[in-house]
Amino acid sequence: MSKTLVMGILNITPDSFADGGKYFSKDAAINHGRRLITEGADIIDVGGESTRPGAERVSEDEELSRVIPVVEELVKDGAVISVDTMRSNVAKEAIGKGASYINDVSGGLADEKMADVIAKNPKIQYIVMHWRGHSKDMQSNSEYKDVRV
Repeated sequence: MSKTLVMGILNITPDSFADGGKYFSKDAAINHGRRLITEGADIIDVGGESTRPGAERVSEDEELSRVIPVVEELVKDGAVISVDTMRSNVAKEAIGKGASYINDVSGGLADEKMADVIAKNPKIQYIVMHWRGHSKDMQSNSEYKDVRV
C-alpha cells in the first residue's frame, strides 16, 4: 500500500509571496520547520531564493547561507529534507548535509551542472519542474500553445 506524502514549504526569503518573509531568520525557519513536522509534514521543502514573479536572483553565497544551516538542524532532528534550488552547488552542499530531495523549479535548465550532481548521488530524489525562464521575466513567457516548446 502506498501513502500520500505531505510536503511542508519553508521559504527562507524576505519576499516570499506565500508567507511574506515570516521565516527569514535562521531561528524562525528552524522553528517553523519543526512545527511543520509536528503538524504532520513528511518532507520539508527548504528554499532560499524567491521564485515569485518579478523576483531578482540572490547570489549563490546568499542562498547557501540561508539554506544550509537550516537543512543541517532539521536533518539532526530526523526530518526528511527537500531543497528547492536551481543551483548545482547549493544542491551538492545540501546533499552533503543530508537532504533527500532536490526540487529544481528550472527543470535542470538554469544550471548545466545540476544533472551531474544528481547523477553522482543516485539515492537523491530529483523533482523536475516545467520552466520557461527566471522569475524576473517569467511572466513574459507564461502563455503558449505547446508545453514542449
